[in-house]
Amino acid sequence: MPRRRQALYRQSVIKESLKRLPEKEHLVATVARTLHTYTNTVKIPCEAFRIACESSAFKCERRLIEQAFSLNRTGNMLVTIIDDAHLTDMDNLRKLRLMLEDFPKNHNLILIGQVELLTNLDLAVNQDIKSRVTYSVITKRLHDDRMRDFIHRELDRIGLAHNTFTEAATELIIRSADGVLRRCRNLCLSAMLEAVRASTGRTIDIDLVNRVLLQPHWQKEVDLTDF
Repeated sequence: MPRRRQALYRQSVIKESLKRLPEKEHLVATVARTLHTYTNTVKIPCEAFRIACESSAFKCERRLIEQAFSLNRTGNMLVTIIDDAHLTDMDNLRKLRLMLEDFPKNHNLILIGQVELLTNLDLAVNQDIKSRVTYSVITKRLHDDRMRDFIHRELDRIGLAHNTFTEAATELIIRSADGVLRRCRNLCLSAMLEAVRASTGRTIDIDLVNRVLLQPHWQKEVDLTDF
């Protein structure tokens, strides 16, 4: 399930939604430490499947396969999520794929990563992995109305009025976030912190948002260049 670079915040949303699947029907294992060696990577599903980790990858694999069939007989569907899959060494991913060949056929492996993942899978040496992909999607930028709804929904969750951000401030946040939920969220939080620091009351106007946007990490590289 590759994603574009700009869809950073939605990665967490998708992952957390999958982890909230009913435990009586699904067992979800999330591999988030994708820079690990294969042995340490394969220990993460062991923990999720509630089995003791072995000292070697081969022993872990054998225990995982046995437990997978045991859980499958009780009606559980197994789901393994690899987060930031574009950082995973392809040899490790290939070893995982070979192990999962021996899993029950209703097992799902979900890859969440940046678009570089597709580039890696397109290489001839990785066609054995790509040929087993049954579904993929690239998440796109959100429209302004969806971003506005997101801001209002988050304000509702913390008990603040929708006019906490003035209309001009909201439009600037949406325009600056450029359809990326995480950027929108961080801009809103930073503007709230700036309002507290400046003691401007409970309303956040466009001037406060502009102060946040002047911080170096919001600037483009060309704007930071000394002339």
